Amino acid sequence: MSFVQPKILLALSLAAMTAALGGCTTYKPAPKAFNEATIQPYALDSGDRLRITVFDQQSLTNTYTVDQAGYVAFPLIGQVPARGRTLQQLSGQIAQKLQQGYLRDPDVTIDVDRYRSVFIMGEVGQPGQYAYVPGMTVQNAIAVAGGFSSRANQRMVDVTRKINGQVLTGRINISGPIIAGDTIYVRERLF
Repeated sequence: MSFVQPKILLALSLAAMTAALGGCTTYKPAPKAFNEATIQPYALDSGDRLRITVFDQQSLTNTYTVDQAGYVAFPLIGQVPARGRTLQQLSGQIAQKLQQGYLRDPDVTIDVDRYRSVFIMGEVGQPGQYAYVPGMTVQNAIAVAGGFSSRANQRMVDVTRKINGQVLTGRINISGPIIAGDTIYVRERLF
């Protein structure tokens, strides 16, 4: 009987340690849609500043900002919904509205003048809000924020991203791409 008890105690202690360690980790891999968002056409959102050109219409050609509600205030046609749309979709929508009684055959092109910011928090030199540059990786963003602190986990970070109106968080490698509007959280390393 005394031989059976140590095996039971060992099994119970292993089960308790596994449960305790399992509760300590909050690792959550990035969902599939999370990674797919980095290869999709750029979707507009609040904070993007756009250079909208209407060919041969100097008074309409200007820079416009997507407001907090996700709209662009455009002369003659008013508020145009921009949130979640691509540049091509928005230019088509503006051209269509201008064609309804204002211009015969408007030629509208849109470029991003300034992307919305990325936010970097946690174990970095200078946490804060930083300008996004197309093609930016987590490592580039951390470098802009003053690099890693001495306590930083330098392999994986948590990224919060808005996809199709839903906010998702996933853990990715520091060489992973980011998109405008992402929030990067650099965790403290365990050892």
